[in-house]
Amino acid sequence: MTDTIETVSRQSTKAVLKEFWYYFSENKGAVIGLCVFITLVLIAFLAPYLVPHDPNHQYRDAFLVPPFWQEGGQMQYLLGTDAVGRDILSRLILGSRFSLFVGVVVVFIALTGGIFLGLIAGFYGGRVDTIIMRIMDIILAFPSLLLALVMVAVLGPGLLNAMIAIAVVFQPHFVRLTRAAVMAEREREYVVAARVAGASSMRLMFRTILPNCTAPLIVQGTLSFSNAILDIAALGFLGLGAQPPTPEWGTMLAEAREFILRAWWVVTFPGVAILVTVLAINLIGDGLRDAFDPKLKRS
Repeated sequence: MTDTIETVSRQSTKAVLKEFWYYFSENKGAVIGLCVFITLVLIAFLAPYLVPHDPNHQYRDAFLVPPFWQEGGQMQYLLGTDAVGRDILSRLILGSRFSLFVGVVVVFIALTGGIFLGLIAGFYGGRVDTIIMRIMDIILAFPSLLLALVMVAVLGPGLLNAMIAIAVVFQPHFVRLTRAAVMAEREREYVVAARVAGASSMRLMFRTILPNCTAPLIVQGTLSFSNAILDIAALGFLGLGAQPPTPEWGTMLAEAREFILRAWWVVTFPGVAILVTVLAINLIGDGLRDAFDPKLKRS
């Protein structure tokens, strides 16, 4: 009997994954974004083995060397060097680690806190709901980047403080989304049946209701991932994120802005890296929305 149940469960899981991939793959842009994102993840994991030079080593005889295809370029510096002689390609490759790490940490903190507060607000309602949502409304009343700037200014510049600030700014979106999903699910028959059967409030929230609220949270988490990368780059550009000589893409842009007319490559390549990464993640988010939202599924 147990073997039969496990077999049915595996077949059901395969059917769900097959259906998900069918609708996800219908969005060709999402598939391209997924391929690009997987490539970026591999580059980030293999960064120490891929970098041709030490990202922070300054080659005194190679200041502002252009890319290899341009006059004056050198093959040993494929994308050129910056104003102090550091290899741009090596810094871009290692910078992918910081950007993806920041995205994962920010989304994890915002998602964890948002789910917990949203579950409590949606499940209990009443005064608890009012207090939590008014606090979230206050946070949402401020422009996100401005609030992050204020928090980093209070906490002090640095990558860790920037991640905490951005996670706090993103949290209200997850709280609202979780609360709405919980309020839609808490009066359904399966929840009422579990409550009648004697399930505790914690079990109802985390074991019964939460698994049925994950689809919109996954989509929001994916989109917040790209926004986190953008915001951390913005804080780095303003000097409040990762501090030099950390090879973070926003910090690289900040260091290169005075050379934008003299050495286009110093500014262009970090900007393109941010653009490609954010675009790929947003395309994946669109594909996830198509796959999870029944209203968007085509027969």
